[in-house]
Amino acid sequence: MNQPNLNPIDLPKRPGIGGSPVLDLRELNMQFGGLRAVMDFNLDIFPKDLNGLIGPNGAGKTTVFNMITGVYLPTSGTIFLQGQEINGLKPYEINHMGIGRTFQNIRLFPNLNVLDNVRIAYHSHAGYGLMDGLLRRSKFTQKEKDLTEKTQEFLAVFNLQDRQGELAKNLPYGEQRRLEIARALATEPTLLLLDEPAAGMNPAETVALMDLIHFIRERFNLTILLIEHQMRVVMGICEWITVMDFGQVIARGTPKEIQDNPKVVEAYLGPGAAVLAEKFKRKRTQ
Repeated sequence: MNQPNLNPIDLPKRPGIGGSPVLDLRELNMQFGGLRAVMDFNLDIFPKDLNGLIGPNGAGKTTVFNMITGVYLPTSGTIFLQGQEINGLKPYEINHMGIGRTFQNIRLFPNLNVLDNVRIAYHSHAGYGLMDGLLRRSKFTQKEKDLTEKTQEFLAVFNLQDRQGELAKNLPYGEQRRLEIARALATEPTLLLLDEPAAGMNPAETVALMDLIHFIRERFNLTILLIEHQMRVVMGICEWITVMDFGQVIARGTPKEIQDNPKVVEAYLGPGAAVLAEKFKRKRTQ
């Protein structure tokens, strides 16, 4: 399919925001051979923002996440995390600098129990060296005890304390999602990227997820960027939304502005959909 000729448009920035952004993406491009997956992508995310990134399948959303987290090196453009350029860093280095992430397909350690899935994430802050562990020195023993206690306290925050001995693969789907978010937060990020966290959830689990996202933002003082296809989630919790189509940003705004944007309607429903939607809206108000 040929990509449409999307002319550059003036896109609004998040209003009423002061200070420096947590994440600053400038003119990001990602090309795979002859395919331009992301083109001239810009985004500022400020402390404690809860931003959504939406668009049809193949729009380039997960590619943006992969560039931010070091899975892909952008073809061109710059990524700043709290004012520091992170282009070319390894994923674990970016994680240590303060970016946590979940994935569209849950990536737990299925044959480890719940406690160990989260405790592993804490080891970047363990505070002991390789020789301490190999020789089982007192520093290692004490730190491991402290990490276990810290993990148990953390699981209680997510109502998973009674599941700590169960294998991750045996948890219900919604609890696996919660465990993955808990593990991402155990790395102590300042910015959390959620890639389709509501995928596969039933309505009750989706409502619980929305409450959880609001809770963790306040509890852990987080800035959050999420990709999501469930419009109920995006429109229900995000304060500012960026919309992509064919690798480009086509709209930005509040949930209300995005819902009423004809470019967004057309991107999701196809050519002519915006006209039909407007006719339907007028008919309803007559």
